[in-house]
Amino acid sequence: MATGADHLPRSLPATGLAAFGRMLRRPLASYHLVLGSAGLLLVLGLVMVFSASSVFSLRYHGSSYYIIGRQVAWALAALPLAFLAARTPPRVLRRLGLPLLVLAVVLLALTYVPGLGVSPGGNQNWIEFGGPFRIQPSELAKLGLVLWGAAVFAAKGTLLRQWRHLIVPFVPVAAVVVALTVGQGDLGTAAVLMMVVLGMLWVVGVPTWLFSLAVGTVAVIGAYFVTSAEHRLDRVRLFLDPFADVDDRTFQAAHSIYAFSGGGWWGRGLGGSVQKWGGLPEAHTDFILAIIGEELGLPGTLMVVLLFLVLGYAGIRIAWNARDPFVRMAATGVTAWLLVQALVNMGSVLAVLPIVGVPLPLVSYGGSALVPMLIGIGMLVSFAKEEPGARAALAARRRVRAGRR
Repeated sequence: MATGADHLPRSLPATGLAAFGRMLRRPLASYHLVLGSAGLLLVLGLVMVFSASSVFSLRYHGSSYYIIGRQVAWALAALPLAFLAARTPPRVLRRLGLPLLVLAVVLLALTYVPGLGVSPGGNQNWIEFGGPFRIQPSELAKLGLVLWGAAVFAAKGTLLRQWRHLIVPFVPVAAVVVALTVGQGDLGTAAVLMMVVLGMLWVVGVPTWLFSLAVGTVAVIGAYFVTSAEHRLDRVRLFLDPFADVDDRTFQAAHSIYAFSGGGWWGRGLGGSVQKWGGLPEAHTDFILAIIGEELGLPGTLMVVLLFLVLGYAGIRIAWNARDPFVRMAATGVTAWLLVQALVNMGSVLAVLPIVGVPLPLVSYGGSALVPMLIGIGMLVSFAKEEPGARAALAARRRVRAGRR
């Protein structure tokens, strides 16, 4: 006869799954998932930026704390904006889309002005205002396009049953933003923008034939720009063999793989990277995941992937549960932006995609990418408060805290 202990190993997983299911059914589940996963990614990013940049920072700036100091400053500037976005009702956020997009387009155009537009990485996609302060307008354009596009689709209402209203004015304006980005030579950011546009078109309900046409058009345009420049075509050819030219053209891809392999299963330990001593270019920016793999091993890498999956799940859940069309579209846009950019970055670092030079959201160094992304996270927090029962749960929690005080 079986004892209670015989049933223990089988009942524990079931009990754990039931508790996990109950947690996900709580009104504030999305709210906590967004805050928890984004917060952990930000903290991990700050730690790893310090570790990955310390040697480079000392060599080129005279202090191991120079780059992490700038990243902390950007984070401290962005967090109040994210907090403000989290406290702003969707109806107010909806009004900010057009001014934000216009500002982004103006800044994108200014990158073409001699003396303002600079190309530190080979692409003229930065504006320099003097000294070390410069911004990348295409990062702000992602946020502006998502907000404005969501507001446009929400305003159209029943007109969206006509396919031309699904296209105009969103697609032409998005095409202008993408064209300005492509003109800077930044195909990686342009690809992310196009994927965000396609994601929003899919969710808004574009007919299959029209969506297929849009995907085909994007594919043809992408193929044209890849084949129109020898260095881009060479990059696509060489990613199939990262060790084809280790001393020159595949140097970065090969050393990224060396970083992962050097870390092994459990990593060299925090601060123990060998590649950050000059072997891996852009170790604290686009290739920070390779340093995470080298220092924290497979558990650290999988933790980053898991946190992005949790954050993506929370964003999809918010969009799915949204009753307001604007909230549904804006949550879709922010989530697509986050997941597509993370996927492209990870694919480049792991040498399963061509290197396109986009940062890992919330983790890589760079204020131009960090500030808009944190504002987008703040918007997701605001939208999570609109889920059924969420505001009542938050009000009850505030009453409990007030009673304790």
